Amino acid sequence: MKHVLLFVSALLVACSAADSKGLGPDEWPFNVEVVAQIDEPWAMTFLPNGNLLITRKPGEMLIVSPTGDTLGRVNGVPDVDYGGQGGLGDVILSPDYARSKRIYFSYAEAGDSDTRGAAVATALLSADDADAELIDVQVIWRQVPKVSGRGHYGHRLVFSDDAYLFISSGERQKFDPSQDMQSNLGKIIRLHPDGEVPTDNPYYERGGVTAEIWSLGHRNPLGIAFDTQGRLWNHEMGPRHGDELNLVQPTKNYGYPLVSNGDHYSGKEIPDHDTRPDLEAPKAYWVPAISPAGFIIYDGEMFEDFYGNGFIGGLSSESLVRVRLGEDSAEEIERYSMGKRIREIEQGPDGSIWVLEDKSGARLLKLTPKS
Repeated sequence: MKHVLLFVSALLVACSAADSKGLGPDEWPFNVEVVAQIDEPWAMTFLPNGNLLITRKPGEMLIVSPTGDTLGRVNGVPDVDYGGQGGLGDVILSPDYARSKRIYFSYAEAGDSDTRGAAVATALLSADDADAELIDVQVIWRQVPKVSGRGHYGHRLVFSDDAYLFISSGERQKFDPSQDMQSNLGKIIRLHPDGEVPTDNPYYERGGVTAEIWSLGHRNPLGIAFDTQGRLWNHEMGPRHGDELNLVQPTKNYGYPLVSNGDHYSGKEIPDHDTRPDLEAPKAYWVPAISPAGFIIYDGEMFEDFYGNGFIGGLSSESLVRVRLGEDSAEEIERYSMGKRIREIEQGPDGSIWVLEDKSGARLLKLTPKS
């Protein structure tokens, strides 16, 4: 019966975007400029001078000009545990970067006895061009516990308008930690910029890693962003289908692995979200999977029709997915078939949209409106 329900769900999801799903280049509302080629990129952010700071999964951080020239490699990046889904991950600027020159980045870190986990560090960026170096590197957060395997780190980063750091922490393909309040795996984390736990976090009084937790029941959250109303959203890969887009709220339990609109890769069924109304259901989900990675909520002026919309990169779907965010809902409204796995999305200072493809030979793309 579950597989019949999944098939019906797939039809419903497809119908929700029937007029726009899989638009080809001739139908895109944007032009695409190939700016550069970068092997195994993972994340990017813009520096105030317009240059891009780009992470490569094997452990390299680059400074790239907006015209695609690699200006330099940033020295001082810590050793990363590269392999599987692990390596150097996200990178963002401190809210006070103009004054502090401080950045935040995530990476997979080796532990004892063939274990590993995500870590988040902050450092001073000495320059924004060829002479860049990381100074005063400080690890401010780690996944607890470190476990075997090299999957589902999550480790996406975003600052709120009031300068709290939010971290998406994957459950490391271990399932149960998502529901374990003594672990920070499978959670959304909220911290001060120095890594200290805010005293108004919902579980602060419990101490330890529990105090860090903002929400729980997440699987592999590879996108996290605030919308134009200041609300936090995340997307995460489902198991076998059932990718989710969630409106993240403190103390809410998003259900994994107790419920999902997908099943385990082994074929073992997972109860659907609607069987547990006490758990928080996603605002949108995908069956078949899109394999979401990278996420922005557009607030620029270059694309007037996109304001307030979310953009999700698709890995297995090789697409860019545009979603409408409602007060208590979300829906896919267009899908652009890019022909390559999409790893990362970022909004440029001028309102253009920048996209990184995945894996070896990936391209850095700049999207601007068709005239």
